[in-house]
Amino acid sequence: MKRLWPVSLALFALVVTGCDEGGGSEGSSASAPAISAPAIVDGGLRESQPVEESDRKEVVTGYLEMDAGDPVATGRRVVAVVEEAGGRVDSLTEQPEASSVLTVRVPADRLDEVVDEIRTLGRVTSLSTTRDDVTMQYTDLEARVGALRTSVDRLRALLESSADVEALIAAETALAERQAELDSLEAQRRQLGDRIELSTLTVDITTDRLPSEQDSFWDGLVAGWNSLWAALGAAVVGIGAALPWVAFLFVCAGVLYLVIRLITRRGRSSGTTGTSDTERTDSDA
Repeated sequence: MKRLWPVSLALFALVVTGCDEGGGSEGSSASAPAISAPAIVDGGLRESQPVEESDRKEVVTGYLEMDAGDPVATGRRVVAVVEEAGGRVDSLTEQPEASSVLTVRVPADRLDEVVDEIRTLGRVTSLSTTRDDVTMQYTDLEARVGALRTSVDRLRALLESSADVEALIAAETALAERQAELDSLEAQRRQLGDRIELSTLTVDITTDRLPSEQDSFWDGLVAGWNSLWAALGAAVVGIGAALPWVAFLFVCAGVLYLVIRLITRRGRSSGTTGTSDTERTDSDA
């Protein structure tokens, strides 16, 4: 018991210290103001130094809309431009002779260069960019990751030096919780860092040529042939869809005709029988 007390007190102090470091960072993240907060130095307040422009972290997103004669070919040229700049394509949607929509990721320091190259591929109709300052968020994540990593290292050192079973179990539980929280924060920091390093640009390319506009006699001939086949195909589909209904109506008409013939035949038979009975009565009289 005498050896257990120091180990238990050390473990309790370590857990409390880690909670204060993690919890304090969370609170500062939730309520961090947009301007720099004052710092306490030598019992007085002074303004903290503003963030240098080179240390500022920004997430940049952009949207570019343009017209081109061949949207699919232009979209593939955009892909080549992005890959040459060291970026990547996250999504690509193509509609032949209609449109091409791309979502690309471009290194933040080469975004303006890439946009200027894309401008030369068609007629730009709309361009917008948004810059979101995430300096405080990124700094807060780094601080919380550093605090948790220090706490994890202390718990591991305590596990190596402790020989008491109860203290080992408590330290292992605390270590598992801190390690899970550390992994989550590191994943958030990696995701935010990727958004900072690679700007997101959406490129929407449409055609500036009307569907009916043709460049030559051959284009008109091909368009007429395609429209003829499309009309014939639609007619065949319509005939196929109407055949079951025609057969059904034909059967209904046949049944109705037979019923009318049967009723008519019975009516004639009844009229003939009534006339014969009347003639017999007259002859008897």
